[in-house]
Amino acid sequence: MVQFNDAFAGNRALDMRAQEEERYVQAMAPRLGFPYIYLRGYTINPEALLLIPEQTARTIGAVSFDVKQKVVSIAAKNPSDPAVIELIANLTKRKYAAQLYICSTQSLEHVFARYKDVVATTTERKGVFEISPEDILKMKETIKIKEDIPTLMATISTANNIRRISATLELIFAGALALRASDIHIEPEESGIRLRYRFDGVLHDIVDLDSYIYERMMSRLKLLSGMTLNAKKIAQDGRFTFDTGEKEVEIRSSIIPGAIGESIVMRILDPTVASFSMENLRLNEYIKAAIRQQIKKPNGLIITTGPTGSGKTTALYAFLREAHNEGVKIITIENPVEYKLDGIVQTQVDGEYTFASGLRAVLRQDPDIIMVGEVRDLEVAETAIHAAQTGHLVFTTLHTNSAAAGFPRLMDMGIDPRSFGTSINVMLGQRLVRILCTECKEAYTPSPDEVNIMKAALVNHPYQLAVPENPTLYKAKGCPLCGGTGYKGRAGIFEGIIMDEAVEEAVIRDPREHVILEAAKPQKIPSMLEDGIEKVILGITSLQELERVVELPTADALEKASKKKAEPPEDDFYSHII
Repeated sequence: MVQFNDAFAGNRALDMRAQEEERYVQAMAPRLGFPYIYLRGYTINPEALLLIPEQTARTIGAVSFDVKQKVVSIAAKNPSDPAVIELIANLTKRKYAAQLYICSTQSLEHVFARYKDVVATTTERKGVFEISPEDILKMKETIKIKEDIPTLMATISTANNIRRISATLELIFAGALALRASDIHIEPEESGIRLRYRFDGVLHDIVDLDSYIYERMMSRLKLLSGMTLNAKKIAQDGRFTFDTGEKEVEIRSSIIPGAIGESIVMRILDPTVASFSMENLRLNEYIKAAIRQQIKKPNGLIITTGPTGSGKTTALYAFLREAHNEGVKIITIENPVEYKLDGIVQTQVDGEYTFASGLRAVLRQDPDIIMVGEVRDLEVAETAIHAAQTGHLVFTTLHTNSAAAGFPRLMDMGIDPRSFGTSINVMLGQRLVRILCTECKEAYTPSPDEVNIMKAALVNHPYQLAVPENPTLYKAKGCPLCGGTGYKGRAGIFEGIIMDEAVEEAVIRDPREHVILEAAKPQKIPSMLEDGIEKVILGITSLQELERVVELPTADALEKASKKKAEPPEDDFYSHII
């Protein structure tokens, strides 16, 4: 007996009914005064979708499918329904302008299905970027220099829209890992969306992204970071992780609003890149000995100073590693915890747990050594000094230009300089210079002006370091190994001032920087400039790179410096000491 399958006939009837409804809605749209839209082929913006909760959307038969510059596009089966009008009024109160369309049932069902995807992303996958480790590793092997990324980006532009967004993000992160970038910058401008990487401390333009990718990518990154999707006028912070197959990489993201659009910076916290040891800091022998001596003390403040991105936290981690042993308890207060150190209790500021309140709480935990990520205000400074004076070794950082500037900075906060002698052990200053690539650095004979600059910088070196006769210097060239930059890795240049009686007296009597430096001369610790020039002579970095991070003397400064050294000082500071 012949069997008939009614399922095909039933599906065919449903399709015909849907097509008939679609034609009817399209025909009625002009009469009702609303533009018609067919959403089955439309890429739904997840940021717009979340403006209307799913239950509300299903109840009133209306969905929001796109949003651009606070103009939200809404499609409804019955745009004149009072519930839809009330919805638009609520959106207006939230500073949105609504653009209303009429659509069919199948268009609504298409959008309703998208809620499941977005909810899954926000609840199950928030904070975890699920990408193919195989794709990441394959891209990393392909990317040798920064110019490889625009080439690969051009091939992605042919993919379908959904895959294109994921592939673009995969390429951005793979490129950052391949080039050993520390930060990823995505910056909207009038001419386009600029993608930049910071590696070895310098920002490099990589490629321009189109606005379509930017809008959808920002929504995806906000979801991953746990940020609020529709908040575009406030700064937001978040973090997420992804697995490359070889390791798990954590991303710390920060978004700020701008005139053109939101700018996002993502810090790559790759534990395999960071090297926390005194040897890896490339300290000169004089300051290394001074720091090791101060770390052995049972109490006091060890302060590192410098601008953002000068390696202060990395230096503190190295000092903690040096100080850590089985009989010592170390607790840190950071914002945020960037790298996990074994055997050390690390805490992170959050809400009411601030640097000040956290430090007070940590003191009740019986620590031997405390690290405070940054001294920002009087309350934190006073608590840190109190901890240093009551038997704790405290490591912290300050934002100043030099070691000598750290003392007046604390005084500006309101700290009594008479407490410095019993609390501060050493004030350090530092910068980071790029290391010349050992495979392609190019030797050259410096010009007479360059030789004079180096001699002027070393004229007051505490150990009479001299510029060699007929010196050979090195400059950056570029090769595939260093990504064409001529540099690979960074090294610190350091200076330090130990708190002794002469420095204490100078700080109390006259805390100007040159007076403090004069008082610290007998300590025989080279300055950052002198440390940097020594690394130039040794071929570790270039004179051009050193000039990027510290001010070099002029070529004609040698004669003035030599005369000043030969003449006795007009006003001998020590004659004032009683």
